[in-house]
Amino acid sequence: MPRIAFLGAGSAVFTRQLLVDLLRYDDLPELEIALQDIDADRLEMARGTAEHVAAQLGKPLTVVASLDRREVLTGADFVIIMIQVGGLEGTRIDLEIPAKHGLQQTIGDTTGVGGVFRALRTFPVISQIAADVRELCPDAWVLNYTNPMTLNIWWWSVVAPEIKVVGLCHSVFWTVWGLCELIGVPFEGTEYSAAGVNHQAWLTQWSREGESLYPLLDAKIAEDPELLRRVRVEMYRRIGYFPTETSEHSSEYLPWFLRSPEQIVKFRLQPLEYLGISERNVEELEEVKRQLAAGEPLELPEEGAAEYAPQIIHSILTGTERKIHVNVPNRGYIDNLPQNAVVEVPAITDGSGVHPCAVGSIPTAGAVFNRTVLSVGELTVQAALTGDPQAVRQAVLVDSNASSQLTPQQIWDLCDEMTQAHKAYLPRSLGGEIDLVL
Repeated sequence: MPRIAFLGAGSAVFTRQLLVDLLRYDDLPELEIALQDIDADRLEMARGTAEHVAAQLGKPLTVVASLDRREVLTGADFVIIMIQVGGLEGTRIDLEIPAKHGLQQTIGDTTGVGGVFRALRTFPVISQIAADVRELCPDAWVLNYTNPMTLNIWWWSVVAPEIKVVGLCHSVFWTVWGLCELIGVPFEGTEYSAAGVNHQAWLTQWSREGESLYPLLDAKIAEDPELLRRVRVEMYRRIGYFPTETSEHSSEYLPWFLRSPEQIVKFRLQPLEYLGISERNVEELEEVKRQLAAGEPLELPEEGAAEYAPQIIHSILTGTERKIHVNVPNRGYIDNLPQNAVVEVPAITDGSGVHPCAVGSIPTAGAVFNRTVLSVGELTVQAALTGDPQAVRQAVLVDSNASSQLTPQQIWDLCDEMTQAHKAYLPRSLGGEIDLVL
């Protein structure tokens, strides 16, 4: 019986999505779902959710739950990681302290000062998970959803290069889905491919029956001036290829959008937006808890698997071949991005695993902006490896959004306060209280 370990299963809504996608396949064997979380109440909610989904879909499912990570990892064939080190309070710090210093962010969890500090408090936990996987399930496929994606997969490649790890994000899928909806073309039958870095990959192919769909997008933009007030449309107009993350996220990857109140208004951005999103996620969890206690049916997502982890699991267990997009260290997959840095590329998944595809060079302008993002990642990983606090500050200094709004001294002062606020989760070498195992 294939065993799938969910680490951070207390993200019960996302756990539900993954389980629904898995259990809607009719050709899978009975699965064993092993759930783990550090919060006992959330873990029990995840268990209830899994059992409820299985009953609602009429599928057999063995469910075990434990606060002990090693227990759920023992013998696992697949490990899905969706942890959030520091929780909602960590997110609040990542957004509110920079705002106090004059730095505007919208999401603050994948790049910039928020992404850097979220990575630094996640790296110690990844190191612990890697040690457990190496001992308890060394042949498992590790499927990571935890942000910051690029930085976390980079850290995996440093501390556990022998473990099979891929980073998964649904941004490419939903970008193409949304664009097809915008131009009135069915998603089914559309050919697409993207490459770059997570949250800033570029849609290099988007066609149907051999014809590019970009001209239809150009026509739509020309007839609707309001589209010019979207970050991604502005990026597409200036760079030539559509980016694969939401306008809110994308605004933090460049120096153009959050640098002034006028730009924020023009591009309809909401600084600190992720705080509201995170708070609503907590409210949604409370509603799930209430529904389970009342014995009410949970609302299941619509059919049509969008998440990659269930697709990978299905492919490996059944031999079904399909194309997805993954985040992996650059081993010759993109010629004009740094080797060994983490990139997002197409991949073929089948009965033998996940196989990233070489795409050659990506558009030069896109690669140039990607390199800035990867430079932030390189300095962050270097900071953790060497214990150099200066490299943390240099990572934020390199970040396009931070350097467009703050002076170097302001960045140093901001990082000092962020270090103090997050010290319970940071490595000792960087001013925290955690032992970091390499």
